[in-house]
Amino acid sequence: MIRLPAALSLLGAFPLGTASALPQGTPNVIPIGAPQAVIEPVSDFFGDLNDAEILLEYARFDSPPYVLAGMGLAMAMLCGLTFSKLVQDRLEAWKQDRLPLLPLARRETVLPYVGLTIGVTLFIGASLQVFGFAAGAALLVAFLLSLATAGALWVQLARLMQQVEAGNFKAVDFDNFDEFF
Repeated sequence: MIRLPAALSLLGAFPLGTASALPQGTPNVIPIGAPQAVIEPVSDFFGDLNDAEILLEYARFDSPPYVLAGMGLAMAMLCGLTFSKLVQDRLEAWKQDRLPLLPLARRETVLPYVGLTIGVTLFIGASLQVFGFAAGAALLVAFLLSLATAGALWVQLARLMQQVEAGNFKAVDFDNFDEFF
């Protein structure tokens, strides 16, 4: 006797003219004497794959998550460009009309910065998944990394804007890390 795949056994007894009614609780089977035209499609339906392998055949779209990495990169780029333009516009307004630069934490600047942080988190998390990290661990590491970086950059930008407003702005020396913290 040949066993039906699990997906077909959910449909109930197999409607063959040669199959006899099976008692309740027995698995669906096709008798050996069934026509060859019916046995071949059923036996080759999933080949020799078990249930877990069949599920993996249908779960390949987001594994590895290249689409998520691409969406995160696009989101980070768009929000980063928006944030950059807003900061440039605020600096221009300060130069021309002496409008205040601070506080930096206004709704129109915080939203693109949060979008930038989320986009970077998605990009790093999905990229780590490509290299074999579990989804939860990759996103947690990416979130912590991007949150720490975004926080340090926000503090640094606020300090630079304070220097610009006070008039004692100097060139930024990225080799001296004592200035940043």
